[in-house]
Amino acid sequence: MQHKKALLIIDMQKGSFTPVTPRYDTAGVVKRINLLAQLFRKNDLPVIFVQHDGTKGGAFIPNTTEWELLAELDVKANDIIVSKEANDAFYRTNLEKLLHELEVNHLVVTGCATDFCVESTIQSALTKNFDITVVSNGHTTGERPSLSAEKVIQHYNWIWKNMIPTEGKIVVVDFDEIEV
Repeated sequence: MQHKKALLIIDMQKGSFTPVTPRYDTAGVVKRINLLAQLFRKNDLPVIFVQHDGTKGGAFIPNTTEWELLAELDVKANDIIVSKEANDAFYRTNLEKLLHELEVNHLVVTGCATDFCVESTIQSALTKNFDITVVSNGHTTGERPSLSAEKVIQHYNWIWKNMIPTEGKIVVVDFDEIEV
């Protein structure tokens, strides 16, 4: 089977990027995501934005400011939006079905937050046998009680590099090394 890639952009929403919840290297991550999205579109590959719907938890309610994607993101009309209600973008969503319909078997993963929704989605994608490329400098998170945001990102990049995959594979590469 030929490898068809899709760019997955997880939870880059206004409610996660506030003065109270600053994220590591936000401007750099957004810039790299926009450049990747442009490259994927140029090659007729899907760009998928995952957007958290926190209605059950009383936050990130659809059509509120905190639910909206960051204004700095370059979102096009042909991009796909997937709504999710849990950390894992596959949990009770149409993401897996959509990827199969698009004949995608390789995900290039970016987004927020490294240690929550990005991590959970990567773990789930592995069990579904997708090939995964994590953009090492294309995901972000905030400060944690025991680790700086930068250390959290480094830690998860290390974990993903050392995971035992299922039928798919997982690699962690810098933005400059991404091939479409």
